[in-house]
Amino acid sequence: QVQLVESGGGLVQPGGSLRLSCTASGFTLDYFAIGWFRQAPGKEREAVSCISSADARAMYADSAKGRFTISRDNAKNTVYLQMNSLEPEDTAVYYCAAPYYSGSLYYSLSPDGYDLWGQGTQVTVSS
Repeated sequence: QVQLVESGGGLVQPGGSLRLSCTASGFTLDYFAIGWFRQAPGKEREAVSCISSADARAMYADSAKGRFTISRDNAKNTVYLQMNSLEPEDTAVYYCAAPYYSGSLYYSLSPDGYDLWGQGTQVTVSS
């Protein structure tokens, strides 16, 4: 079964850190860029970061720059999102996505080209 599974979410205090994982099953993650997105209650989904396939180039939304780091471990078929200095505004369900079915070299912070999505992991930043 082809799927992406996010993990690592939870409750953290402001200023704290979390590392999210996005693990692929049923296919090899190496060939695909991976995007991280989030959606807070009552708000639209927004981009967080993405990482390219071949050379692991990263892009970040302004809200993530300087605080979040995306990385990939192809041996583990996993992409990570290290989140530091978390703020209450970071509270959301976080999703990872891949342009799997299109088989494209899509690499962007726009969600439009991603066609395989995980189920999401909840991140809550609160004291």
